[in-house]
Amino acid sequence: MRISEFGRNESVVFNGFPTENEHLPVKFSQCTAADRRFPNFVANIVTVLVMLPLVLADDQYRDDLLPFVFTRPTGDLRCGILTIRQKWETVLSVPAGTSGSLTRFYLSGRFPLVAGTECLVINGALLPDEALLRLVQALKPGQQIVWQDRLLAASLHRDQLVGLEWIKPIEGFETVHYIGTPVLLKKPWDIFTLIDAALRSDFQLLTKGRRSEVISGTNQTMKPDQIFIEPGAKVECAILNASTGPIYIGKDAEVMEGCMIRGPFALGEHGVLKMGAKIYGATTIGPGAKVGGEVSNSVVYGNSNKAHDGFLGNSVIGEWCNLGADSNNSNLKNNYSEVKVWNYPANDYIGTGLQFCGLFMGDHSKCSINTMFNTGTVVGVFANIFGAGFPAKYVPSFSWGSDSGGEIFIIDKALQLAERVMSRRNVPLTEADKNILTHLYTMQLKPTAED
Repeated sequence: MRISEFGRNESVVFNGFPTENEHLPVKFSQCTAADRRFPNFVANIVTVLVMLPLVLADDQYRDDLLPFVFTRPTGDLRCGILTIRQKWETVLSVPAGTSGSLTRFYLSGRFPLVAGTECLVINGALLPDEALLRLVQALKPGQQIVWQDRLLAASLHRDQLVGLEWIKPIEGFETVHYIGTPVLLKKPWDIFTLIDAALRSDFQLLTKGRRSEVISGTNQTMKPDQIFIEPGAKVECAILNASTGPIYIGKDAEVMEGCMIRGPFALGEHGVLKMGAKIYGATTIGPGAKVGGEVSNSVVYGNSNKAHDGFLGNSVIGEWCNLGADSNNSNLKNNYSEVKVWNYPANDYIGTGLQFCGLFMGDHSKCSINTMFNTGTVVGVFANIFGAGFPAKYVPSFSWGSDSGGEIFIIDKALQLAERVMSRRNVPLTEADKNILTHLYTMQLKPTAED
């Protein structure tokens, strides 16, 4: 590996970790030349404990991940078993739930910026890997890691974030240019295309050094050493095939009789797989979600329901959604061509580069029984879909009915519905939640207004 020359702006280039006899192409002022040799430098890095407050920050491309970031920062997207925030908190030994967010102002009431002075900022769309983790742990104040035009991580003073909604490379900072390939969520379909590797990584992270609960003898298993059941979970009379990838069953979750699961697969805490469900990996069912029927390569976020028969494939379903009985989505066009989906920043349909691509449904949206979704359908938040025929391929937020130009779901009625739905899971609809949803409603009525 060739070491790049250091420029006047102290910029350097990094392309993965070196072999034992190579130099790290990174310049940190606190390290001697000997320290920058492998493995001494690595040993120094891995012993660092991140004590700075952690902030997961949106960047300039966050709107490409709509509709899912309408209601959350990018760092709270789930890809694998864990959200991106949970991944970073785990690998950096940050107490769960203590990290902050740099995001749109209307979200900050629920996702506040962390307190403190100096802080470690990480791009909320960035999934951790070993090489980047070591670089992040070694950052000092005034240093940043950049890939192309995106800031991956930086150590800075909290005051530098006040008044911002997203991050970009910081002028004047000592910069490490990373020319490898970081794992970033760039578009909504990345949530299911990257889930296979993310599930396997999270499985190792959560189960290393731990022992699974005993797998009941009523189950038929393949490669049981790749099956992990948390305390309180109930799994009976199911087929668990982990030969294709690990299977993780969360605390107090339930897999009912007759379920057939091919890994990689994760069922979140208090989640339920209904009787006879057929699950093809890589798939994640989030905490508190209830799923039945046939599911393939999809992510269902927490507390959503697809409790009955019907197909869901190559799809992402947000929180607090409900798919009526026998609802289905297409994930392959009849002519086998590339699937195009609605992109909010472009205000148009864009190519995905995918042949298989299904449904993207934002939080709190619902559909009636026997709803049929076309390939690559995008549904905003709080849409209530019903009616004959296929819904439009783009259904705006707060739509009432099946087409993109129909009636609006009145905000007062929408909030009342959210309270009823969430109370069934003993989750309150907070004032911060109401403020977010009311803001989104106003945006939908005036889509060109500044937000």
